[in-house]
Amino acid sequence: MATSKRVIINSIAVLRILTLSACAAAAALIVTNNFKLDGDKTKFSDINGFRYVLAAAAGGVLYSLIQLPFAVYQAVKEKTLIKGQFLPTFDFYCDKVIAFFLASGVGVGFGVSIELKKFIDQLVDSFEVLGVDGLEEFEHKNQNFFERGIIASGVLLAGFATMAILTILTSANRNGRGF
Repeated sequence: MATSKRVIINSIAVLRILTLSACAAAAALIVTNNFKLDGDKTKFSDINGFRYVLAAAAGGVLYSLIQLPFAVYQAVKEKTLIKGQFLPTFDFYCDKVIAFFLASGVGVGFGVSIELKKFIDQLVDSFEVLGVDGLEEFEHKNQNFFERGIIASGVLLAGFATMAILTILTSANRNGRGF
């Protein structure tokens, strides 16, 4: 096997592992994102956008788990597990669908987190103008909640970036001009 072909095949396996890791980390960050204030618990699932971020991250994890054995087998054995055009065609289309799903999850996560964080800031400022005191804990916990959503979205962005690179590599493989 040519050295450049081997490098690309090994890169695909590594990128699949990185995608899996980033999506799993984003899912863990978003699922554990909650806080308690005066007995009321706010969870990630209270925000529809955060549920979508979790769905995108879970989709990335599931897809990566399906693809990883094929990528590792090809990297180790230097041949594909399934002969013919099925696997390259599957990679070509599914990598793109998952990449766009991850990208949309990133957009939703950043959008919801940043907008709601700004809204809480404005809400607290409005109440302070009216003379309402004691909102520091409310503001602090909400800010941390939405900042954690931003962090989870950033980690999901890393998963999207690795998947985007994979789409380029698997596109070349499908056309037969690649590896």
